[in-house]
Amino acid sequence: MPYETVIGIEVHVELDTDSKLFCGCSTSFGAPPNTQTCPVCLGLPGSLPVMNRTAFDLALKAALALNCTVNRTTAFDRKNYYYPDLPKNYQISQSYRNLGENGHLDFLVDGETKRVGITNVHLEEDAGKLVHSEGTAESYSLVDLNRTGRPLLEIVSEPDMRSSREVDAFMRELRNVLLYIGVSDCKMQEGKLRFEPSISLRPEGRTELGARMEIKNVGSISAVVKAVEFEVQRQTELLDNGEEMSPETRLWDERLNRTVSMRRKETSADYRYFPEPDLVEVEIDEAWKQRLREAIPELPAAKRVRYCRDLDLSDYDAGVLTDDHTLAEYFERCVAEQTGSPKEISKWIINDVLRLLNEKGIAVEAFSVSPAHLATLAAMVEKGEISVVNGREVFAEMAATGAAPAEIVKAKGLTQISDDSAIAEIVDRVLADNPQVVADWKAGKKAAFNALIGPVMRETKGKANPKVVREVLQKRLAEQ
Repeated sequence: MPYETVIGIEVHVELDTDSKLFCGCSTSFGAPPNTQTCPVCLGLPGSLPVMNRTAFDLALKAALALNCTVNRTTAFDRKNYYYPDLPKNYQISQSYRNLGENGHLDFLVDGETKRVGITNVHLEEDAGKLVHSEGTAESYSLVDLNRTGRPLLEIVSEPDMRSSREVDAFMRELRNVLLYIGVSDCKMQEGKLRFEPSISLRPEGRTELGARMEIKNVGSISAVVKAVEFEVQRQTELLDNGEEMSPETRLWDERLNRTVSMRRKETSADYRYFPEPDLVEVEIDEAWKQRLREAIPELPAAKRVRYCRDLDLSDYDAGVLTDDHTLAEYFERCVAEQTGSPKEISKWIINDVLRLLNEKGIAVEAFSVSPAHLATLAAMVEKGEISVVNGREVFAEMAATGAAPAEIVKAKGLTQISDDSAIAEIVDRVLADNPQVVADWKAGKKAAFNALIGPVMRETKGKANPKVVREVLQKRLAEQ
């Protein structure tokens, strides 16, 4: 029986603040275990939380960027459960009056625009971290409470996705939005962006949802894709065998490449939410929202549309350039030089800049070629002042030394030869030295034409303008 896959996802984002959500403890990554704690984040009796205004602003900014309706009045609640890494035995979160609701995110999948609803966006405090013994004879777990109380943004999607490809594209687009608006650096290797996909299957044509399987705390986009694909296959086999499934919370085992059962799926009733008595309601007026709206830059989806419409880029090129907000900024600084065309500049960035960045393992901010120099190089190639081959030689020298392209071209004598008469002399010598190739061309062998271009380019050490060479060669052959 064919099944329809239904997927939603919860995303946890650590916000980029210097201190925790309700206390002044540091949020810096990598400190020795249990050195960034205080009575508030440890939940000691008599301690009281105080809201971090920067964290609230960042959460509100994210809600606006995700097209959410922002509640005029928002409040916090206690989510009650026991985990060893949450010492006060409850989490300050939101349930009854979330910060933002009913939003959406648009993204591209296989060239088509897909819209996924955002159920809600809410702010909460993070839990700590358990460190388990692995590969030793002893079995134990240690608790690091440094992360406890860090500001955490939770983004809950509607179950609008139907494949792992859509999930992959959603996560990447959402990560880009968060980076563009500067609410988090989204470093997944530091646990600052975590995903919890929920997957269920139902017979095609049905509207009721199947048993929902939530996969907890997956720390990379590629792992989420693998987990979703495994879970779809697992549930398909169970349904085909007529087995009943109950809602369940599962874990992704990276070593075994499979999901494993963790516990039955909780419901909101299990958490016994009630209003947080130690925090006041927050009133969000229009002036507050407007200030944050004005701080939201052009987002990747809008930027892609503008690049295609105004700069004549392809969908693919626009997608690559906007996939990293720092790369998009570099591209736009190149275009602002008004030398090379946007299309030519995009080719150099996609084919050469990205290759070099990947080889060196550096970000574009550390790239030694300035936007002005890259734009000038693109213009020189586009205008025929130097060849593409020599342009790449110039690019390599620019990346190594930071020198201007004109200086490199002059020092290496790489100026392209475009003078008809100078090229004609070389073409005449090549034709005289290759009578058999000329005879082959006359006999209708088209490949002979290209065999004549090579010697011309070699004699000019690659400096001849290929377009002019072809034109002169065609003219001379016609006169034979």
